[in-house]
Amino acid sequence: MPIIKDTIGVGFIGAGDISILHAAAVTKCPGAKLVGLWNRGQDRAKQRAADFGCKNFATPEELVQDPSIDAVLVLTNLESHLEYTKLALDAGKHVLVEKPVGQSVREIEQMIAAANAKKLVCMPGHNYIYESSMMRTRDLVENGDLGRIVSAYVMYNIHHPEEVAKRYPGVVRQILTHHSYILLYLVGKPVELCAMKATLHYQEYSEEDIAMVQMRLANGALAHFCASFAADDHAADPWTVMVKVIGTGGSTRYSYRDHVEIKPGLAHSQTYTAYQGSILNEVRFFLVDCLRMGSQPLSTLEDAVTAQRMIEAAEESIRKKNVVQL
Repeated sequence: MPIIKDTIGVGFIGAGDISILHAAAVTKCPGAKLVGLWNRGQDRAKQRAADFGCKNFATPEELVQDPSIDAVLVLTNLESHLEYTKLALDAGKHVLVEKPVGQSVREIEQMIAAANAKKLVCMPGHNYIYESSMMRTRDLVENGDLGRIVSAYVMYNIHHPEEVAKRYPGVVRQILTHHSYILLYLVGKPVELCAMKATLHYQEYSEEDIAMVQMRLANGALAHFCASFAADDHAADPWTVMVKVIGTGGSTRYSYRDHVEIKPGLAHSQTYTAYQGSILNEVRFFLVDCLRMGSQPLSTLEDAVTAQRMIEAAEESIRKKNVVQL
């Protein structure tokens, strides 16, 4: 049932860098308030709570039991997403869980079962598709305005220092998960893929800093992913983050470079305003469209399962050096 109370109370489990953008997004959502947060490291938790003007809970259990909290954002490391998502759902709270949603298909399926059992919204943090240009691209594809789809590209080239990259599980899971749900949302899932990865500039961190995937879609169109922490693209038309869909009747483009502030971002040398905007759009859709109006997320946990299958297929292709059927 849609929430009809005047103010939707929000709680954060996890207070890392990404919580800064989510807190700003909640502040800008009409009829929503950040009630409090919990973080494993209490020094950071106290600082974030002071910065955000909210309560610092002693435990995640205390947070999800607070009756003034209606929705929980799970913003922790990947390995703990299932634990905290189920904790919040079992307590009767709606959940937005950051991506990658789970470590395996089975973990995401457990989230689906927990949400269905309680009849609650559990929305994956698939933020990019909540950009208006992404929605417009999907409409153009579905209406046939681009003609027969020929190719799709999702490119990412943003240098990450080693100390930043160490927070993440490598670009295959950290970045290609974004690419996968974007492709699913815009043009559908692939039927086969092959992938390669490399580690080019890290000294100690063993995970990959660049990966590429080639795919064939059901209609015969081809798709390409690139995800790189290894280097920025400084060319005249840089592929910082770029999404293209090309058809026989037209084409579309989405680019981070359309909105850039020349100042350091949370983990980047520049501030990519489009990324911040996508977080705002995602949080607003969760709190307003889903919880207030009863709409379904644009990308569901079932989509997260398919995206995870794509990631695991890419890992299999890298490991076996072959083409994987989906």
